[in-house]
This record gives sequence, C-alpha cells and structure tokens, in this order.
Amino acid sequence: MQEFARRALAFRTQHGGTVAVTPKAEVNTPEELATHYTPGIGAVAQTIADDPSQAAKLTMKRDTVVVVSDGSAVLGLGNVGPAAALPVMEGKAMLFQAFAGINAVPLVVDTNSTEEFITLVQQIAPTFGGIHLEDIGAPACFVIEDRLAELLDVPVFHDDQHGTAIVVVAALINALRVTERSPETVRVLINGAGAAGVAIGRLLRTWGVTDIVMLDSKGIITTARENLPDYKQEFAVDGPAGGLADAMVGRDIFIGVSKPGLVTAEMIQSMAADPIVCALANPIPEIYPEEALAAGAAIVATGRSDFPNQINNALVFPGLFRGLLKHQVPKVTPEIKLAAAQAVASMVECPTGTNLLPDIFTSDVHEVVAQAVGEAV
Repeated sequence: MQEFARRALAFRTQHGGTVAVTPKAEVNTPEELATHYTPGIGAVAQTIADDPSQAAKLTMKRDTVVVVSDGSAVLGLGNVGPAAALPVMEGKAMLFQAFAGINAVPLVVDTNSTEEFITLVQQIAPTFGGIHLEDIGAPACFVIEDRLAELLDVPVFHDDQHGTAIVVVAALINALRVTERSPETVRVLINGAGAAGVAIGRLLRTWGVTDIVMLDSKGIITTARENLPDYKQEFAVDGPAGGLADAMVGRDIFIGVSKPGLVTAEMIQSMAADPIVCALANPIPEIYPEEALAAGAAIVATGRSDFPNQINNALVFPGLFRGLLKHQVPKVTPEIKLAAAQAVASMVECPTGTNLLPDIFTSDVHEVVAQAVGEAV
C-alpha cells in the first residue's frame, strides 16, 4: 500500500492530477477556426436555441458526465472536505474515460448545505448527460439524489450507494449458484445503515430477498425504536433488540459496510451452515478472509484487490453510464440496477468460491453492462 501511495504522489506531483480537457477538433487553419468557433458555431447555438433537445446530440453533453462531491465521506477517510476529495473525483473521471470512453468532469463543492449542493448541481446540469454523485455522507446523500432525480431530465447516480449495491448483488448471484441457494430463502444481515447498506438492502429486495436484518451503531434496527429516519424505518423488524453477535445467529449471509474487526470467528460459527461473508470495510475488513474461512464460511468477499472476490464499483459505473447515455435514459430505476448486477454476474461462466466476479480489466464487461441497461429500458 505504501508503494502505491508513493507512486500516486509522485505522478501527481509531476503531472498535476490524472485528467485533462482535450479538444476533439483540430484548430490549425483559419478554416478550422471559422468552422469550430465563430462564425460556424453560431449555427449550432441557433439550432439548440430553436430545439434544446439538440444539445444532447451537438455538444459535449452527449458523452459527458460530472463527478461531483462535497467531500463529506471520502473513501475511508471521512469528512475531509472538497479539496481532499478532488483527487478521488479525478480518479473516477479517469476510469470513465479508460473503461467506457466517457468524458467526465471532476467537480467538488465547498458547502455544508444540502440545499446549496442541490441548487448548484441543478444549475450546472444543462452541461452534462449524467450526474455521478460521489463521496457524500448519509443522510444527505439520500436527499440529494432523490431531489436531483426529480428535478433533472438526466440520470442521477450515487455510486457509493448503487455501484456498491450492484456489485454486491452480482457477487451474491454467483455465490448462491455456488452454494445452491435462492434469494427467496436466504436470511441476510447487513451491518451498517449508511448509504451503501441501505442501497444494498433495497436492491436485495428487488432481487427477491425477503429476510433482511439491518444494524446501525446502536444494534438491530427494530420497530420498537423511536424517531427512526425514513431510510432506517424501511428495514426495521419486529423482534427483540440486540447487537451484532445476536443478529448473526442463523444468518446465511453477512454483509458488512461498517468498521474493521467487528466480526469474530465465533460469530461466523453461529451462522447457518456454509455462510457467505461480505466483509467490505476498507482497507481493514470486519473479519479477514482466512479467519472467516477457518471458522466455516463457504465464501468470503472483501473490498480489497489482494483477496479473491473484490467488491469494486468500477466494474459497474462506466458501463452503466455508457448505456444510460447511449439510450438517453432519464432515470436509473431498480430494474436497471438489477439488470446491471445480473450482467456483471453473467461474465463469470462457472463461478467458484474464489471467483465470483469478472476482473475489472475484462475487455467487454462494460459493454455487457451497457447492453443490459439498454435491454432493461
């Protein structure tokens, strides 16, 4: 990890970031200047003035998204602010171009106000074909995404929520194939009721999972709790309160989007036979794979690239937006998200306990996801 940090700092010190704006047209002659700027550009502006929908065909809007954050929930660093979030937004923009040929503009916003953030994105939205929200803390992220989806006629997608959820469900589709179970019969525990945990729970329900227990920092979320926000109320269950050890008993699947080292071998042993463990705290998971496997886990996934079954959002968002832009899809529906998860899972023909997901560098994974988006709409 230290070596990668050294390389990242060295590259950025030399180059000043990882993305740049480059022209598609050459301007080497008076004719080219007159074509691509004035007077030629006046005809393009007038065409759009007469029919604003032409902007999606005649401008960068056709294949450009904005990657925008307030820096309130950056990676595992927390609320480090917009300036510190900028290199992460650059990294996302780089992956958009590298994996899907999409232009992406990294943008950070210096505000602690949800309303100001929504207003700013709404005001800049005419430039872009899609809005990619990134590293925004809960509960503001739910409000921001929902409001922008209502206000705008281009797709709005919070990757920390739905990118994570899509890849988790893709991994579980294949994990259930390996362990010969179905979504309708498994008992799931989600530890963490933030952006990722809630989105995972929602997409699991779309897939067909009915038995979900969710925990936050206070323990099992039950209907007896008072003053629950709406997004937690969705997952409140009837029954006794308790902590993580209580909730793990008899569960088929553990999904951790919480904190390092919370899960013990004894907790794994208390689960149902051949449990599936997704320990996604990063860089230190809730339990390390070797310990979970030794305790009886059938399959373990983490967020790390140095262990099998990495849950990596980059498997999804480039191809997803490629499909959204190509088909001019205005809203990202649950059906689109599930179709993307099924597409990612389908890329592994014969899954095993250590091979649930395709490699991120698989040449056609993003094309397959884009095609699935088109078919879903």
